[in-house]
Amino acid sequence: MAKENTLIPMSEVVATLSLTDLCRISGSPADWIIELVHEGILEPVGAGKAAWRFESSSVTVIHRVRRLQGDLGINLPGVALALSLAAENAQLKRRLSQVESKMAIPIQMPPAKR
Repeated sequence: MAKENTLIPMSEVVATLSLTDLCRISGSPADWIIELVHEGILEPVGAGKAAWRFESSSVTVIHRVRRLQGDLGINLPGVALALSLAAENAQLKRRLSQVESKMAIPIQMPPAKR
């Protein structure tokens, strides 16, 4: 029997990472990641650092934090604000797009001349 090769969409792949895993994958020290948690930039699930589980998207967030700090010299509270505003902006754009699509009025073509 042949194996079925089925691709799983990335949107369905949800991996969680321990603090140790996140440090290793992102190349970041644990103390710095803990600071990101304290600032609300990362939101792990679990009681206590040993039980923390981070979404795999945390790696992307860490890269964004590094860019904001490195390129613009923003401190962690400023990074938290910038990321929050960017997320809010993206949400508002999605909502605006939904409203625009619901309000779309079909274009009425004038009758053909005879």
